[in-house]
Amino acid sequence: MKWFKRAVLVFSVFLAALAVVPLFVSLDDYRPQIEAMVSDKLKEPVTLRKLALRGLPLPHAVIEGIEVGKAGDHLKAGKVAVTPDLLSMLSSTKVIRSIDIDGLLITQRALDKIPQWTKTDPKAPPAAFKVVVREIRLNDASLQLQKKKLGPFDAEVDIGDDGLPLRALLSARDGKLKASLLPADKGRLRLAVDARDWSLPLGPPMKFDELKVSGFATPTSLDLRQLESKLYQGKIGGTMEIDWQKGLRLKGQLAVDAVELRELVPLFSPSAKISGRLNAKPVFSGETAKPEQIAAAMRLETPFDIRNGVLQGIDLQRAATQLIKRESGGETRFDTLTGHFAMDRGTQRITNLKVTSGSLGAEGNVTIAPDKSLSGRVNAQVGSTLVVPLNISGTVDSPMALPSGASMAGAALGSVVLPGVGTAAGAKVGNWAEGLFGGGKNTKK
Repeated sequence: MKWFKRAVLVFSVFLAALAVVPLFVSLDDYRPQIEAMVSDKLKEPVTLRKLALRGLPLPHAVIEGIEVGKAGDHLKAGKVAVTPDLLSMLSSTKVIRSIDIDGLLITQRALDKIPQWTKTDPKAPPAAFKVVVREIRLNDASLQLQKKKLGPFDAEVDIGDDGLPLRALLSARDGKLKASLLPADKGRLRLAVDARDWSLPLGPPMKFDELKVSGFATPTSLDLRQLESKLYQGKIGGTMEIDWQKGLRLKGQLAVDAVELRELVPLFSPSAKISGRLNAKPVFSGETAKPEQIAAAMRLETPFDIRNGVLQGIDLQRAATQLIKRESGGETRFDTLTGHFAMDRGTQRITNLKVTSGSLGAEGNVTIAPDKSLSGRVNAQVGSTLVVPLNISGTVDSPMALPSGASMAGAALGSVVLPGVGTAAGAKVGNWAEGLFGGGKNTKK
């Protein structure tokens, strides 16, 4: 057993050397030169609080207090540990076993700068050596995107010789989100996302009770084969494809099942207020050279059916019965509200609109312009006899439903001849006259 004791002794001396040598070798003397070199490359101020060598558990360099930009307004990191493969330092390909980053904060400014930072100079001479990173580990990392923050989260990424991820794992520190990328076939990675009680960090902050996503990822695309979610007392499922090789393209289709709109709609349009359970089957697509313009480039269409709800801001029954008064506001309670919705580059059209609510029935078409102004015609029927064409105007914030000119003139005349009953009769005469002379056609008789 002497060989074993000798081996233990030699190994102990080796470990002691690794622990002691860094005490006599200081990297901090090189900190100003490294700061200047990185600042020149990024064209941004760079500060490093401390550099040091460590011998255990493997020889590695430690950088503390990293800030990029003025007062770190681009990027910050509490500590970075770089562990090299020592034998590779003698070859033309330098291998970094791992990079551990603690307390990373990346802002929107840094994301916007990444294309510039990673741009290579075609006139620059070829590098004397190649650097390959095998693994990156993030601990307590966050993304600050405008006014929204994603994180904190932990992540592990294994990287291949081509610099692309081979495997990636991400988990939110609050336990609400887990995501993974694992090897698949044809150069693709299999994507899986599982979230609970989680809100979207980008765009409208939709809150999911449950969210499951599965599909495939490549360096330039996402093919989401299965989307399943529970939210706002209902369900949404479907598929989606995203490609960013040239600009940004996306397309997909969803199935919306009994989603309550009361809290959901204000996330997209704060001034719009409607409640009820929505069923729909939207099909959507969009393509743009600049990703930030994708919302304006979207096309979407779907039939829809909303049950047992309230449309705030407009009272169709009052507008149809109080013909000679210009009133706005109020609400329309309905049993069903159905139709077809289409959106093309910001303009929204609702066609075949039908509303039923007790003694009230209405049908027509409405257009919402990109500036949120309204236009259209709705024929409102109160009871079994009175049908009044209503011109829709105003804005999403302050919609108005006003009787057409002929209806108002007829109603005014009827009120003079026979108050009360004459108002309704005059409105019917006005509607008939308007249809006769081409001003519009009633869709109900």
